[in-house]
Amino acid sequence: MKKSLVILFAATLGLAACNTEKKGPGGLLYKIHKSGSGKEKIAEGDIVKLNFIQKNEKDSVLGSTYDNEQAQVFPVGKKQYAGDMQDVLTLFGEGDSATFKINLDTMAAQTKQPKPEQFKNDKYIVFTVKIEKVFKKGPKEADSTFQKRAGDFFQADFKADMDKKKNAEEGKIKAYIADNNLKVQTSASGLQYVITNAGSGVKAVDGDTVNVNYTGKFTKKGDDKKYKIFDTSDEKVAKEAKVHQPGRPYGPTKMVVGGTVPGFTEALKLVGKGGKITAIIPSKLGYGEQGGGPIAPYSPLVFEIEIVDVIKPKAGSAPVAATPAAPAGHSANDGHNH
Repeated sequence: MKKSLVILFAATLGLAACNTEKKGPGGLLYKIHKSGSGKEKIAEGDIVKLNFIQKNEKDSVLGSTYDNEQAQVFPVGKKQYAGDMQDVLTLFGEGDSATFKINLDTMAAQTKQPKPEQFKNDKYIVFTVKIEKVFKKGPKEADSTFQKRAGDFFQADFKADMDKKKNAEEGKIKAYIADNNLKVQTSASGLQYVITNAGSGVKAVDGDTVNVNYTGKFTKKGDDKKYKIFDTSDEKVAKEAKVHQPGRPYGPTKMVVGGTVPGFTEALKLVGKGGKITAIIPSKLGYGEQGGGPIAPYSPLVFEIEIVDVIKPKAGSAPVAATPAAPAGHSANDGHNH
């Protein structure tokens, strides 16, 4: 089983109102969209695999497992109070799809913690879930036996998910190119690109510092039929894409050529100052089989890049330190810069 099991807790939930909601404990409201045909309900100690869409009360999507195509797996713990996340799950079984609202006032009163800042003006936080798998302990089964059995199952399940992503990558790239009617060039490494402006002057080489504007997005469209942006140096684009990070510096970003993932580095060296390039980066030249942050394993990425300036190192001096804004979910120094 993946060691980094994600524990989902109340402060990460959300949902849009509907007319057929049922009332649950602690001010909970919920609706089951599709039933798993009466399968046994989730109980404390079960291990659950689920997909979710997280929203605030204004219906803005704050997170989704569908974006990175990776369902979450976690053990169901003991409820802290009636109507908390652990309690909510006991209403559902394998195969169920549901939407529910967690009451923020109840959560604040029971945990003696203020409402999360992003929900301070909301009464509810929201989740729409699909229960993909409920792994249950057998009658009189020893804990060690159950944990091994669960580990074996979810290891195999995870491998199957990864194989599916790996086999789908080439198709995603081809579909993106076809849908956008791109006439790409392909380098020896497998990078595919379109140069819209070759720029002028000397091109960057490893060790140079470049000042760039960039936007990174996935090759798959989201529910809004738009390609989801996961990182950008453009503040307006970030706000429109709802990936804005308050306090983060936006605008042209300095980075050392050679200090980014291989596909991004290669693209930086293909145009000169003022140049613009669209780079379609296969996962082998990006975040690979591990992924990182919002980027799932075997994810091809698209970067729109503009070279604002190329700065050659002065004789006897070290290059300017890279200060790129990192993809959402990373810090600039966590080893996952472009």
